[in-house]
Amino acid sequence: MLDMKFIRESPEAVKENIRKKFQEDKLPLVDRALELDRQNREVQTLANNLRAERNTLSKQVGILMGQAKQDPAKLAEAEAAKAQVKANADRLAQLEAQEDELGRELHQILLVIPQMIDPSVPIGPDDSHNVEVQRFGEAVVPDYEIPYHTDIMAAFGGIDLDAAGRVSGAGFYYLLGDIARLHSAVLAYARDFMIDKGFTYCIPPFMIHGNVVEGVMSQTDMDAMMYKIEGEDLYLIGTSEHSMIGKFIDQIIPEDTLPQTLTSYSPCFRKEKGSHGIEERGVYRIHQFEKQEMIVVCKPEDSMAWYEKMWQYSVELFRSMGIPVRQLECCSGDLADLKVKSCDIEAWSPRQQKYFEVCSCSNLGDAQARRLKMRVKGEQGTYLPHTLNNTVVAPPRMLIAFLENHLQADGTVDIPEVLWPYLGGTKVLVPKG
Repeated sequence: MLDMKFIRESPEAVKENIRKKFQEDKLPLVDRALELDRQNREVQTLANNLRAERNTLSKQVGILMGQAKQDPAKLAEAEAAKAQVKANADRLAQLEAQEDELGRELHQILLVIPQMIDPSVPIGPDDSHNVEVQRFGEAVVPDYEIPYHTDIMAAFGGIDLDAAGRVSGAGFYYLLGDIARLHSAVLAYARDFMIDKGFTYCIPPFMIHGNVVEGVMSQTDMDAMMYKIEGEDLYLIGTSEHSMIGKFIDQIIPEDTLPQTLTSYSPCFRKEKGSHGIEERGVYRIHQFEKQEMIVVCKPEDSMAWYEKMWQYSVELFRSMGIPVRQLECCSGDLADLKVKSCDIEAWSPRQQKYFEVCSCSNLGDAQARRLKMRVKGEQGTYLPHTLNNTVVAPPRMLIAFLENHLQADGTVDIPEVLWPYLGGTKVLVPKG
């Protein structure tokens, strides 16, 4: 959400940013915002003048009523002043209603105009124009077949999609036995990994109010993702970022407490609207999963340094588990409207012989802070902080990369040393039968 003052002073820059995001249909919104802002400021000026006049007249009425005790002629002047006060009050009520209406329309438009992207973001209309930056680890294709991930899980008696379909429908799953234990082990390792980086571990609320949803994401993302609780002002979170950043709504944060570095566990619930390809069956794209997230709230001048640290944490984590990854810079058309800059960390799939997304690291600048009315109090006054988020791990999708990269020719799964303590010392998973 952009500052209206910035739009007023730099409308062409805002329009050029919209063009870079290939959202030309939003260009008229800039001019509409400027017109609403002009009308709103005009109405505010009239209303303020009336309030000042009302105060002056009210004082005059008091004086004239006092004088009327000695001079009856002053009573007529007092009554005339009273009538003017009443007329001004009626007009002021109209102006305040007009001010509210203009303010609401302007606010809705400001929610839709996208955040200014960083100059370093590559320009392109969609994710096919994302740019590979670098690779980490050797992408190996073994000389034996790698089955589909649900078939690997099934060999361990580790998944039941049929029962989940009967209970909940498509897009849900049961994880069982060693696979369920591996799922929990990866989350626990990711938690401790981030704690060792100095992050504070959190378990947040899994439902949030509508004003928090509006504060942390765009309307388009909200419609595509969020499940609403019927009859209540509550939504199931799509990621713990939503409630973790929402934690600071309407808060003044002492500057000496920055940066706030948090890592949170939560289940995540997503509608996942749209059609999905064959590689998104199984447990790749689902309505419910669990995730460890990292969140940073920091000074504006520190946000890009934190952005670099955060995606590198993801690389370090996946490499510690023996999984090759690459960093992919998201182009302008692939950025959500609140994002200033974003990259994906993609894991190598030996079966598909390509990389697929497992983490997404984003710098949102002051967009969420402005929407949520978060402020920092420093020595030079108050200002808006910057917010960032990044996936630590999100199984079961992460399990796809893990199982494919650690599956052996005999059907066993090798466990990297960092996970041994979380699996009771187990070093190899052996399939059933």
